[in-house]
Amino acid sequence: MRRQLEAIRAHVTAADGIVVVDKPAGFTSHDVVGAMRRLAATRKVGHAGTLDPMATGVLILGIGKATRLLHYITGADKTYTATVVLGVATDSDDADGQVIETNGCGDISEVEIDQAIRALTGTIEQVPATVSAIKVGGKRAHALHRNGQSVTLQARSVTVSRFERTSPLRTVVRSFAQSDTVETIEFDVEVECSSGTYVRCLARDLGTMMGTGGHLSALRRTRVGKWTINEATTIDACNAVINRANRLEPPAALDTISLTDACTKMFDVLDLTAAEARALSFGNATTIEPRTSENVPIAAIYDGRVQALIELQKDRYRPLIVFEVHSE
Repeated sequence: MRRQLEAIRAHVTAADGIVVVDKPAGFTSHDVVGAMRRLAATRKVGHAGTLDPMATGVLILGIGKATRLLHYITGADKTYTATVVLGVATDSDDADGQVIETNGCGDISEVEIDQAIRALTGTIEQVPATVSAIKVGGKRAHALHRNGQSVTLQARSVTVSRFERTSPLRTVVRSFAQSDTVETIEFDVEVECSSGTYVRCLARDLGTMMGTGGHLSALRRTRVGKWTINEATTIDACNAVINRANRLEPPAALDTISLTDACTKMFDVLDLTAAEARALSFGNATTIEPRTSENVPIAAIYDGRVQALIELQKDRYRPLIVFEVHSE
């Protein structure tokens, strides 16, 4: 029986590629990676950009050789939908944190809020959240914060290309242990931003500008680069693959995007000859006649398979990542 079960599980081991997961609330990104490692039967699984436990939505996982693509996905711009609460501030700038201010909201208009939102759009200086994965002295800021240590993070430049209120204002009365009741205002927003932008910090800074304090009560990532929530599979769908194996049923296929398909979606493509593919596979720069002027990663394809990621430097292409090695 044990050998039979192991044989069935071997069939569902994931090939090298990308999995777009719709992360549910309450899971850390590391939780999702751990689940995929068990499902794919390999420890060579990583993710492209952490999502907080409260947040849901697009989490890109790389399996096998595709983990080498994650560096390029992490730096892509992103889109989020979120719910902003004005009138209450927390130490994490989201609903999972400890309440530190309960100022409530006075008579604030949509016009005032929209003006403040516009001030936080464009290239801005943003101080990251204290409860974040940024390292301070070799340790994560959130770990230092949990240990009661003071954390000071430096502001950094980020780009918020779109920050828009997408719902009317809603008045919500909230109750907290340290106060009777607090009247808050909440509303939905959509944000398009560069990598490294903290959407919860936009809520925090908006609350500071309004004099009310602010945080996020919901956050959903709907896009990372060219990957959208429409392509995402759920944790339940992933678990179903393992459950079928546990019941000794015929294996189900894991919804994996192949390494070649992932690269051709993300990058410009350059078709290689056999000689060019062989040269690049050994990490050699090659004097291929330039066929593109893009000085960014290019997917080098031979015989329908991605061979490498390359970049053009003057008159030759230099391999950045080699996926396939060809014997002489």
